Amino acid sequence: MAEILSPLPGTFYMRPAPDAPNYKQVGDSVAIDDVIGLVEVMKMFNEVRSEISGKVVRYVIANEDPVEAGQVLLIVE
Repeated sequence: MAEILSPLPGTFYMRPAPDAPNYKQVGDSVAIDDVIGLVEVMKMFNEVRSEISGKVVRYVIANEDPVEAGQVLLIVE
């Protein structure tokens, strides 16, 4: 198991827009450089990209939750 961490402190979003599907769902494949979410910092949205490949086991954090830099967002197998 591996973890994808938040690169920045802010608010985490699982999807690009409120009416859009999540970037990734549990069971989806993740490739290196795939976008897995966004972190908003002062109205700027920063893509969180995977540095590993595998399968999404679970999101550790919920949509629109506050996150700290280095906090686990996603578990990948």
